[in-house]
Amino acid sequence: MTQLGANLTAYSRRDILRLGAQASLGLMAGGSWTSPSAFARDQIAPPSSSPTFTPDLDIALSAAPNEVSIYPGEPTRVWQYHAEVLRGDPQRVVEIPGSYLGPMIHVLRGEKVRIRYHNRIPQASIVHWHGLHVPAIMDGHPRYVVAPGEAYLYEFEVTNRAGTYWYHPHPHGKTGPQVYRGLAGLFVVSDEKERALNLPSGAQDVALVLQDRSFDRRNQLVYLSGHPMERMTGFLGDTVLVNGKPNFMLPVATRAYRLRLLNGANARIFRLAWEDGHPLTIIGTDGGLLPAPVQRPYVYLSPGERLELWVDFGPRPVGHQTALVSLPFDPGRAGRGRMGRGGPQGGPLPNGAGLSLFRVSVTQRSTTAERLPKKLAAFPPLQPHGALNAGNPRQFHLTMRHMQWSINGRLFEMDAVAEEEIVRLGTTEIWEFYNTGRGMMHMGDMPHPIHLHGKQFRVLARSGVRHAGYLAEGWKDTVLLLPGEAVRIQVAFEDFAGMFLYHCHNLEHEDLGMMRNYFVQA
Repeated sequence: MTQLGANLTAYSRRDILRLGAQASLGLMAGGSWTSPSAFARDQIAPPSSSPTFTPDLDIALSAAPNEVSIYPGEPTRVWQYHAEVLRGDPQRVVEIPGSYLGPMIHVLRGEKVRIRYHNRIPQASIVHWHGLHVPAIMDGHPRYVVAPGEAYLYEFEVTNRAGTYWYHPHPHGKTGPQVYRGLAGLFVVSDEKERALNLPSGAQDVALVLQDRSFDRRNQLVYLSGHPMERMTGFLGDTVLVNGKPNFMLPVATRAYRLRLLNGANARIFRLAWEDGHPLTIIGTDGGLLPAPVQRPYVYLSPGERLELWVDFGPRPVGHQTALVSLPFDPGRAGRGRMGRGGPQGGPLPNGAGLSLFRVSVTQRSTTAERLPKKLAAFPPLQPHGALNAGNPRQFHLTMRHMQWSINGRLFEMDAVAEEEIVRLGTTEIWEFYNTGRGMMHMGDMPHPIHLHGKQFRVLARSGVRHAGYLAEGWKDTVLLLPGEAVRIQVAFEDFAGMFLYHCHNLEHEDLGMMRNYFVQA
């Protein structure tokens, strides 16, 4: 923490300008870029079915236009995932009734999964399996986008720990609007170790996708108002939807529940807390269960992140109600910069606004009593000194360049990586991300949730603005950096060589180029 803080303090505005200038020169000269031809062996055609791959679960998945009734009156036009089990247990695919969200896909660790994706929307698209450890060609890189009417075959073995993952489109420049139209779904992994804990299951295991949307008078989705700066901040809606529904109410019995929360919003950050002041009991994060339950008065959940809560409603009487809320906070550095506080026009729900997410009502008495396990999952000890680059961590600075969000002064290029973005297969490294840059009109004072494709990592340290609402424990694939903050992570590059992505999971930032490749070299 001390060294990270020193690095943070030493990184000045002059350094940021120099970094941007060097990156620009590198682009013109080609000197700082590795030639795409070096990765020709990774430029392979979309996969076809392997004769040696026998799936335990074979699914047909399509993305297509549809209409759903969200409000009384005219139905809302959406794009939606649909799925059908071709081989295996049909109950592994669970639709969410009345929702535009795609079905929940349930798998077991160690199973082989085949997913036959068919793109029926009028735009090129591809599916990213967010949080899953899969080969590069199965990860949903935008260079493999599928044209309208075309298909893509996914085949992979599920090696992830039991946990809550998700899937969504990932075409470059179109991820934000496609997710906003409805393309997203949960991918839940279970295993025997998790089942042995006897955590709440069945109706007591509840998945909740948090999103914000805006609608016109005809109940149609409105994406971006047309303000020239709105894409720079990221889309913020004026209505909170849970599982695709407004004014969501969760009926519960007087017993324990497992709540799986996904922030599926384009740009909104939630500061989660219980309305009645009870602490949050957290049992899992992005990559599955924690070593032991953790209690916090509140916790941040940024776009792409997941959180699992244990909630025991046993002591509460029938008729009791509470709500999960997002407490107000200022996402800008020390309150500076109107843009950082949630949009150019200060809409009704700026980022950081206090709001109610959904209500919970105790409607049924139960005599079942569950106990929260004191220990949940085994974790290997952190050994940062054993990392390949322990004495010289890779640094990634989140900055603005020519009114575009960038990483180390660079924008996304489909097939290119810089020299410092090449890692060796079979190594463990330490990476540091810095959200300490400043731009014109304080546009640099904005939060950025950073997501690594194909990996789960451990958070080693934070520096800068400090908040009790950060959860450093557990496996992560997305980490939030508020303005002025830096974070150090430890990540292992195992099993799969090839080209993967890392990017800001504010979807509008990602679409504008705040995304880069990293290449795992065998």
